[in-house]
Amino acid sequence: MFYRPSDGHGLPHDPFKAIVAPRPIGWISTRGKSGAINLAPFSFFNALSVEPYLVWFSADAEKDSVVFARETGEFAVNLVGEKFARQMNATSVDAPRGASEFAYAGIEAAPCRLIGAPHVAGTPAVLECRLTEILEPKGLDGRWAGVYVVSGEVVGIHIDDTMLSDGLFDQKKAGNLARLGYMDYLAIGETFQMRRPRWADDDAGAP
Repeated sequence: MFYRPSDGHGLPHDPFKAIVAPRPIGWISTRGKSGAINLAPFSFFNALSVEPYLVWFSADAEKDSVVFARETGEFAVNLVGEKFARQMNATSVDAPRGASEFAYAGIEAAPCRLIGAPHVAGTPAVLECRLTEILEPKGLDGRWAGVYVVSGEVVGIHIDDTMLSDGLFDQKKAGNLARLGYMDYLAIGETFQMRRPRWADDDAGAP
């Protein structure tokens, strides 16, 4: 099939998020200038670069995560391991502004080292971030798409030592959770390795 998004897909449910999948989950913790703390998952999340380390998350409204990050210039990204799946889902609740999802989901908050926002205690890894910019992307028609893209530079990284195997961060052991389409999630199971090829003038083609 082929369809133009402007014409509709004609399917029982929109397939877009299922096509652009799996997506890592940015479990974002923030603290507002009033001291209120927030914890929310964002499936539109990823890394941008490694020099410097930049990450971003996208919110479809001016949610607490956006507001608090703007107020204090800080946020933390908590890696969602499989054992945190239900608690992560609980923090997606549409709570009143200023309500603590940490308390609602029964999650222990731990202090970060370099920023004021707390992080999820016991998660396999945490990225402490300082805000670099908040973008308001536009579509082809020039109108604002209704989303806020929050970008930050990673200034500190926590790793649970038990998640290291021979000096490598073990994604299977951590149980990295990803978002698929619809109500579906994915936990890392089997993995395989491939090395990036090196071009040679006498190469006839890819192996």
